[in-house]
Amino acid sequence: MQKSIDIPIVTIGPGSQPVEDDTLEYMAMPKEMYTHDSISLPEPEDLRHRHRIRDLLEDMLATARAYAPGEDEAIAHDISHLDPDDLACINQILGMGEVSVTIDQVGGAILAQEAVLTGVWRVRRVDAAQNVLDDRIEIADVPQAVRTSSFVALSENRLDPSAAPIPGVQNAPALLSEIADKMVRYTPGDPSHVINLTLLPLTREDLIHLGTDLGVGPATILSRGYGNCRIGATRLPNVWWVKYFNSQDALILNTIEIVDVPEVALAAPEDFADTADRLREILTLFQ
Repeated sequence: MQKSIDIPIVTIGPGSQPVEDDTLEYMAMPKEMYTHDSISLPEPEDLRHRHRIRDLLEDMLATARAYAPGEDEAIAHDISHLDPDDLACINQILGMGEVSVTIDQVGGAILAQEAVLTGVWRVRRVDAAQNVLDDRIEIADVPQAVRTSSFVALSENRLDPSAAPIPGVQNAPALLSEIADKMVRYTPGDPSHVINLTLLPLTREDLIHLGTDLGVGPATILSRGYGNCRIGATRLPNVWWVKYFNSQDALILNTIEIVDVPEVALAAPEDFADTADRLREILTLFQ
């Protein structure tokens, strides 16, 4: 059974707001902003004997220098063999960045967290009880499992825009026809096709109908900063629902994207040069 996507409705336009006295009111200022962790490095004397961590970071540096976003697959470094002390050390070096990923799987999930070093991902595969089955670091613009999940063709991966909509639906069938056409024509490397729902005259029933037909896919990506961007895979390959919220968690932009992975989730090419520079600086602490 398909799950519907709960879409917040923001009412705007003339006549949509209550009439109030003509008094001066100030817009509420943002109250909170998410900031990712800065690198909190161990002391040099605590690193000199950690040869496995040094070797790992040297491998990561070589990978970051060689990686070509959009061309190469993610390059993984297994860390499941590290002892608890080394694991705690690499955790401290990586920190937590702005992007997190959850990919639901049968009997478990893949959990990915971007490090403070952009383009460096801690990727763990866990079972239903959250036991870690696989633990690795990936150098990539996005974890490989995200790209894999976006190409997965589910058994019910087709749209039928001609299906009878629920009462109150007006423009959703036309949008579903557009999505179906762009989806079948999409090939990797094509630019993203974006449908800006915020600018369209959609009823509440339109959004419910879209959510029901598009369904919910396995991948959810959260990018945090000044506000949030929440990216959800649909049940359809290469079709994503992308919602932008301000720092007060109000929906400000609501889009459908037909692309392998939305650009907002990707590390930029210049990020890898910066990450390589920072890894080189960290390695000087081992000398």
